Amino acid sequence: MFRLWGKIWKKNHLIRDMVVCDERAGVNRTRKIYDALDKICLEFDLSRPIWLEVTVNDFLKTDKTRFNKDNFIDDIEFDYLEIQVIEEDDM
Repeated sequence: MFRLWGKIWKKNHLIRDMVVCDERAGVNRTRKIYDALDKICLEFDLSRPIWLEVTVNDFLKTDKTRFNKDNFIDDIEFDYLEIQVIEEDDM
C-alpha cells in the first residue's frame, strides 16, 4: 500500500489534512504521487502546484516537501501545502 499525507499549514498551525491511499498494483511510484496530489488538491479546492527544482530535491531526499505561494499560480490563503509519503510497500 502507498499512502501520502497532505497538510495545509498557516501560522504554524495545521489547518487541514488528509491521507490518500493507493493500493493499485503495477503503477509506478511517480504516478501514485501525482495522482494522490491531484486528489488532495481536489479535496482542498486548490490548483495543482508547480514542482520547482527545490521542491523536487526536497522530496527526493526526504519523501516530504512543501508547496508555498511560489508553487501556485493562484493566490493561496495559507502558508504552505506539505505532502509526505507515510507508507510505501517495497516494490
